[in-house]
Amino acid sequence: MASVVFYFQVHQPWRLRRYSVFDTDPFYFDDTANKQILLKVADKCYRPATSLILDMVRKNKGNFRVSYAITGTVLDQLEQWAPDVIDLFKGLADSGCCEFVGETYYHSLSFLYSRDEFADQIDMHTQRIRDLFGQTPRVFRNTELTYNNDVAWFINQMKNPDGTPRWHGILCEGVDRILGYRSPNYVYRPPNTGEGPIKGRPFGVLLKNYRLSDDIAFRFSNRGWAEWPLTTDKFVQWVHQINGNGYLCNLFMDYETFGEHQWADTGIFQFLEDLPAKLFDMYPGENHFNTVSEALQRFDPVGEYDVPHMISWADTERDLSAWLGNAMQSNALAETYKLEKPIKAALAEATKKGDAEKAKHLAFLLSDWRKLTTSDHFYYMCTKWFADGDVHKYFNPYDSPYDSYINFMNVLDNARTRLEG
Repeated sequence: MASVVFYFQVHQPWRLRRYSVFDTDPFYFDDTANKQILLKVADKCYRPATSLILDMVRKNKGNFRVSYAITGTVLDQLEQWAPDVIDLFKGLADSGCCEFVGETYYHSLSFLYSRDEFADQIDMHTQRIRDLFGQTPRVFRNTELTYNNDVAWFINQMKNPDGTPRWHGILCEGVDRILGYRSPNYVYRPPNTGEGPIKGRPFGVLLKNYRLSDDIAFRFSNRGWAEWPLTTDKFVQWVHQINGNGYLCNLFMDYETFGEHQWADTGIFQFLEDLPAKLFDMYPGENHFNTVSEALQRFDPVGEYDVPHMISWADTERDLSAWLGNAMQSNALAETYKLEKPIKAALAEATKKGDAEKAKHLAFLLSDWRKLTTSDHFYYMCTKWFADGDVHKYFNPYDSPYDSYINFMNVLDNARTRLEG
């Protein structure tokens, strides 16, 4: 029996406007471009894909189940410019067949630089999911599936107000060099972690099956791929072959796969729509769908997944080089997090003194600073294979990584000036 676990990442950043060294305007974000891109992706992906999945849940009478991680930044944009998409997600939440995954509100790399900010952003995101969808996330995924043993330990140590463990487990990439001969199609446990919320059930980790996930996300429309075209019959057979070498088929991918990365005319929506019925019809009673927490509750870990160094789901290296692969990125991230404590301290002091005007100004600055922590800003500075027109150019508003770095640092310099003023 193989349990298919679909997890979709939904995210859009607050992109910066062109900001020169002579600029003094405290409004950093290109709302025209952000709205335009959000509405474009909503038309091509968010509306049709979510409507389809809602229909699939109803058609399959609860047997089709999905999980989503939706960042706070995209929720804020949807609320402002496409609130009907949030209503579609609310419909999925009400169906009982959709689970929302916890993460950092601003899709940040804060774990690497500030555990306090990391925890704050998790709490902010959890509250947002509760307010909008009436769910409390039970499984965590770090930004871009960045992960190591320390991340797992920190998440496992987070508690509910009553002192019980908060999280059932965590999601990450199934990296070949770590797995070795083992399969990603099982539940594993991180080293040095204890129980989750269910007594006797350890804190678990679900690994992305990157081969099958990427067959959909990256290779589906590639006519040069030996397996093209990817039919539902063929894919269901691959899923079924997991039986005997695992219990799970963890299909983790960007939601924009459907309609944006793979356009509607490739047949991607029809492929998705046909998948549950084909899985049930070809192998009746042998395969099914689970949400992420259901998978963790259903299956026992078979061993440890020991990750001493940071991994991610990005690029072939599966490491942090997409965000920390050059000196520009390292400098920009370090300088960004240098502002955290001064901003928060100044806000606390103004609040303590009852200076409402200054506190309002600093709260606005803190919100802007948090938008600057979004990992996309540093991804745009990546120099890996940029000239080849690869994925690092996707929705990149800059002509080069160097333009991105200069623009970002100009904004950061103004934020520093606002703090000092």
